[in-house]
Amino acid sequence: MDQARPKNRTIGFLSCALAGALWGCGFFFGKIALEEMNVGSMVLFRFLFACVGLLPLALTHRPKFSPSAWRTLALAACLGIPLQFLLQFRGLSLTTVSHASLMVGTLPVVLALGAAVFAHERLDVIGWIALVASTLGAALIALGANHSTSASGPTLAGDLLVVVSLFIALFWILINQRLMKTNDHIAVSVYGTLLGTAMLSVWVPLTWGLPPMHSVSLKAWAALAASGLLCTATTTLLWNFGLTQVPASQAGILLNMEPLIGSLLGVFILHEHLGGLAWLGGALILAAAITLTTRGKQQELAEAILAET
Repeated sequence: MDQARPKNRTIGFLSCALAGALWGCGFFFGKIALEEMNVGSMVLFRFLFACVGLLPLALTHRPKFSPSAWRTLALAACLGIPLQFLLQFRGLSLTTVSHASLMVGTLPVVLALGAAVFAHERLDVIGWIALVASTLGAALIALGANHSTSASGPTLAGDLLVVVSLFIALFWILINQRLMKTNDHIAVSVYGTLLGTAMLSVWVPLTWGLPPMHSVSLKAWAALAASGLLCTATTTLLWNFGLTQVPASQAGILLNMEPLIGSLLGVFILHEHLGGLAWLGGALILAAAITLTTRGKQQELAEAILAET
């Protein structure tokens, strides 16, 4: 359905970049909420707030999925919401924000590999160099941030849980991209989130207990609302729209906006010190993003010229 419409690479890359930037706030807001509740409750409240933000779109974009598409959407929702988020934030609760950010910085390479293997997308040598440079930049950002010492430090178990969640996110992204080739991206985003939240609503009380209501501070509620409305509802819509305009292997590089924004929040909000390595990492991410997006336009122009000759 969306294939008949002309694609706008610039808008697509901007949408993915903004989604990555907003996702970068997720760990920050998540850590605030985790001070007052367990992982399951935090993730459930986050998605309940996201559903509130998406309800108007659910009324204006009625689903027109085939039975097969509904099954595929349910699979994507299960992978992308209960499994991915519960594992990722369980990992965050066991490790530090810097280590979690470092692990998330590997997602673009994982996504590019997955897109090449499962979606048969092509990424040339310069594209791979840009991805590696961007991931290296994410690593430098995480390593260059001096976090205040605390009783709970990084753990191997926490880091590995975050990595496992990234591989689950890979399949969530690729399945959604496949769905959006024949279905409206807004409907996929909205009803995928609603299905995943329904699954959370059943799973979390059974495994984590009933979520707290009266003992939660206004600060935590604000963090949960921002996490749901900005870091979940808005990002899902932006990211899925971006995937209708650009290949997943190229959009993946903009996911490294997440550790970049996370580090900046640490500097300006948590008063952390950002060293030279972190600044170098930010420069690598921006350079890689500029290289990938501008080169993509040059490739499209060259293909158009060749097609006319």
